[in-house]
Amino acid sequence: MSGYCKFTAAAGLIAGASAFSGQVHVNTCLGAKLDLPNAECFSDSADVTPKDQAPSDVTTGYAGDIVTDVQPITTSYKEAGLCAVNVHFHLGSEHRSGGEYDEDGSGPTEVNHRRLLSGKARPGFQCHHYDSHDEKFTKPFDWKHCQNMEVGQTYEVHWPNSAAGACGTVDQFQTPFYDGVFCNLNMETLLTLKPQDIASAVGVQAQVFTVVNDEDYYTPDLMYGWTADAIDIAKYTGSTTGDSRDNELCSMYSPITWQVDRKCHMISASSFDKMCADMLSQADDMSDDVSPHGSRELVLDTLAANNHQ
Repeated sequence: MSGYCKFTAAAGLIAGASAFSGQVHVNTCLGAKLDLPNAECFSDSADVTPKDQAPSDVTTGYAGDIVTDVQPITTSYKEAGLCAVNVHFHLGSEHRSGGEYDEDGSGPTEVNHRRLLSGKARPGFQCHHYDSHDEKFTKPFDWKHCQNMEVGQTYEVHWPNSAAGACGTVDQFQTPFYDGVFCNLNMETLLTLKPQDIASAVGVQAQVFTVVNDEDYYTPDLMYGWTADAIDIAKYTGSTTGDSRDNELCSMYSPITWQVDRKCHMISASSFDKMCADMLSQADDMSDDVSPHGSRELVLDTLAANNHQ
């Protein structure tokens, strides 16, 4: 059996109880996360040297310094046999796209205030849409479901996808997302897989938004994947992200495929709040993902793959 088939066929059935629709529900993905602790980015030990990392620059023409034969998924994730197993979002953008979301972007508040709003989450880059004289960027929104959000702010939304998810079941969406990614995969099987097997079976969609208080920018189904505006896509292999990693401490969850929209889009606050409402209606408790996570700093060229497409 090939490594990819092992990935999709593995059955690590880990059960736990949760409430769903008024009945006791057995969550087959609870606790499925495989323990791969962060490691030093430049370790002397070959056994723990991290592979290509994310987030990288996704500006057209960018390539990192890590030479790799591993290729990202270039079709849609659905065509590749994956399904979305989680959705979450980061304060600012983790990735950088020159002229779209980068160090020259702007937002409604200073960095320290943004950190306070988000529970001291590390902020990423910002988009270039913000205009303090336009009320759609400044008019407060009455948030019902998302927490620690701010109109006019930039957020990067991630949709982790996996071939080992509980696709098509009530357990498809999980928090933490690792439970969804590894729902039907155990460590014994993972250790038999080649890097290409993993990059072909796990991927993340990413799209960057400026939140506005304007219903002209409403989309009803942000829970399930990026908007139709995602047409300029960078594809590469990297790692999981988040502010527990930086350019000294790296993620060992690598290599996985990243598909990142290079453009920043405006979206209504109500779209985000609808997404959070949908998250809170899932069988698993996704409440830890309805507020923005911190952003990992942009990875060094020496930690990024050279396979950007």
